[in-house]
Amino acid sequence: MPQSNETILEKRKKHLIASAVHYYKTPVQLVKAKGQYVYDQEGRTFLDCIGGIVCISAGHNHPKIKQKLLSMIENDEIQHTTLLFLNEHVTNLAEDLLKEAPNGIDRAFFTNSGSEANELAFMASRNATGETVVLNLRHSYHGGTAAALSSCGHHTWRFKGQPMASVTSAMEPYCYRCPFGKKPDSCSLECAKNIETTIQTSTHGKIAAFIAEPVMGVGGFIAPPKEYFHEAAKIVHNYGGKYISDEVQTGVGRCGGEYFLTKELGIDADVITMAKGLGNGAAIGAALMKTELSTPLTGKLFFNTFGGDPFQTAQAKVTLEIIREEKLIQNARTMGNYLMEGLKTLQRKHAWIGDVRGRGLMMGIELVKDPTTKEHATQECAEVMEIAKNKGILFGKGGLFGNVLRIAPPLSITKENCDEILKVLDESFFEAKSKMKV
Repeated sequence: MPQSNETILEKRKKHLIASAVHYYKTPVQLVKAKGQYVYDQEGRTFLDCIGGIVCISAGHNHPKIKQKLLSMIENDEIQHTTLLFLNEHVTNLAEDLLKEAPNGIDRAFFTNSGSEANELAFMASRNATGETVVLNLRHSYHGGTAAALSSCGHHTWRFKGQPMASVTSAMEPYCYRCPFGKKPDSCSLECAKNIETTIQTSTHGKIAAFIAEPVMGVGGFIAPPKEYFHEAAKIVHNYGGKYISDEVQTGVGRCGGEYFLTKELGIDADVITMAKGLGNGAAIGAALMKTELSTPLTGKLFFNTFGGDPFQTAQAKVTLEIIREEKLIQNARTMGNYLMEGLKTLQRKHAWIGDVRGRGLMMGIELVKDPTTKEHATQECAEVMEIAKNKGILFGKGGLFGNVLRIAPPLSITKENCDEILKVLDESFFEAKSKMKV
């Protein structure tokens, strides 16, 4: 039998570092999972609307993935090896993955996480250009390792004394809270043009790279218009930089168009980084790049002990096969459109919903205390999440002030699941308002 929540919380408090937090006032202990659902130690069922943390693409414990891994174990396949030896799983995944990449992206390297993939992208860009400065965006998030965290656009994720060398930040493409006070119908892509201004005023006039998420994940699923990325890439390349498209959260077809959102939006990227849904929850990341970035690495050694391990790469390849065979990208588009329409209807009913945004099955609901002032509704967001959890649905949370509900379920969700999400959200908003006497 699983340990009690109280026992686990006591051990967490005693043994884990102080920054190890958990969702919910009454935490959930998850012990089993299947498809779109997860289960706690008491057998209660929850519809998983955050997919771990945007990690579950093909569904929890997919039969084809289980069959592949069990077969490998039964055949005593090697569980760990490195690129110092040959193994077919890593090259098979690279070949299959690059078939989905935009034209020109023809090299791959595998890591343990999205953080490490971004570290490699920074290193390759700096090595290829001879420059050091990496330009990022406010409200962005690119991982928890040193260089990745240096490019984090949230004070809540940064620590005292953290080195911040050779990075600078441009204004965020955040339409709901436009830093330039513009509206979509009056916008002239001032946020994209600010990239040039930032390079001109905060660097010596050249950069190594610019990194951006096609949808800003931790920032609250902020989805800029595609034109932003076209203008951004043009500016970055004009100033000698490489464009890094961080698809750790957006990739694997989650946004309902192409396997890579970079390809769907026509972003002229030099590097694409990914993780999370790539392995359907397995600890694997990837950096895909153009040969012109890969070739300058010749003559130096770059190594990753667990990057490209057989079991992780095999699981990622099977995940890609499932996404194709079960047409999960098309389902992400169809269900995403259906959910978006329903969420827009809820927005008209509930004044707390200031903005509904996203692409495919990556949607954010930004909560505000007042639709005019747009004051962040942080406590309200937490209360809605708590009530929804008690009704059997788990959502994520994001945004600089924790006021954005994040919806990122497995790509296999059904119309019935979407109807349940909308029903529970509607009820949760009404109950939260009543409880908080608003």
